[in-house]
Amino acid sequence: MYIGLSFAARTDVGLVRADNQDSAYAGPHLLVVADGMGGAAGGDIASSIAVGRLAALDGESHGPEEALDELKDAIADAHGEIVARAENDPELSGLGTTVTALLRAGQTMHMAHIGDSRAYLLRDDVLDQVTRDHTFVQHLIDTGRLSAADAEHHPKRNLILRVLGDIDADVPVDISVRETRPGDRWMLCSDGLSGVVSRSTIEETLKEIENPGDCADALVSLALAAGAPDNVTCVIADVVDIDSLPRGQGPNTQSQIVGSAARDRNKPTSGGTSAAGKAARLNPREAVEEDEEPSPWARRWNTWKAWLLPLVALLVVLGGAWAGYAWTQNQVYVGESDGMVAIYQGIPEDAPLVTLHTLIEVSDVEIATLAPYQQDRIEDTIRARDVDEARAIITALEDGD
Repeated sequence: MYIGLSFAARTDVGLVRADNQDSAYAGPHLLVVADGMGGAAGGDIASSIAVGRLAALDGESHGPEEALDELKDAIADAHGEIVARAENDPELSGLGTTVTALLRAGQTMHMAHIGDSRAYLLRDDVLDQVTRDHTFVQHLIDTGRLSAADAEHHPKRNLILRVLGDIDADVPVDISVRETRPGDRWMLCSDGLSGVVSRSTIEETLKEIENPGDCADALVSLALAAGAPDNVTCVIADVVDIDSLPRGQGPNTQSQIVGSAARDRNKPTSGGTSAAGKAARLNPREAVEEDEEPSPWARRWNTWKAWLLPLVALLVVLGGAWAGYAWTQNQVYVGESDGMVAIYQGIPEDAPLVTLHTLIEVSDVEIATLAPYQQDRIEDTIRARDVDEARAIITALEDGD
């Protein structure tokens, strides 16, 4: 029996985001979904790096013995490159990406997973979530402090505890090996799909729509119908016995790359009217003929603008500086204070004559008691949306995540 994959990858920017920071890859030996984070200037870079490093593994068949090591090495290389990019460009500080990847080796699937993207396996009409989310809410579920039903509406459900990149330290990645068999259907997706489409609806769709491409299109459409507040990405792959297929028919072998790692990375959403499309339909202002006689107002403007425009430019600069300072004072991060984990308001930098951060509170967690990679995270500081999220991060660190 010779196993192969019939696959499809789909993505959509969604109905709220301005750009797509997800990347995905589907090929004969490799399936990947990566959900980047770090702002518009960083998330797309991080997910593209991850997919780019992993895509090299799809070139040929892999033996079961070396496949796992090759997957680990590619993940480590991606992590190192993301960290290096952030260190060389301060504007990319904090960029990272989730990664869920499957590398086929014979009749086994080797998996690497970090973050809250997911892998599902449909086998014998039973859907199983193979991965475990590396989120604060999942930690609460695992420790019995929160039910799965309450987790769906928890205000911190998007707080991710582990991503690729982010800090210059070894990041724990879940690694596993699974036997696969003809008839299996794998689905990898970003939380833009699993976060808005119910598990039961996903299961029903995976069961009912046979063609992987049509099924992936349907799942993306369901997310768009639900509002799609985030980028939506999924990869579907059916495991087939090539020897049993009719002569001349076989699974597709042309790899597919979608999202920020693809050439059409700026493709607008298919679920609504894009901002670019709206702008293109605006009526352009009528052009002024080159030989038209200037009006008296135009002549006065030409006289005034010599001194007025520099004044306006100065006011804009001063206003921007004040707005920038005001923005820093609305930020919160977790850092260090005299050997203890602490919460700060502002940003962990200083400007000439201006202090850009203020100590809010000091926890009772000693940095020396944390794992080395957690200490590195504190040294680099961890951003939070507010003080409550910062406290939640400290709690997770204290519990060992």
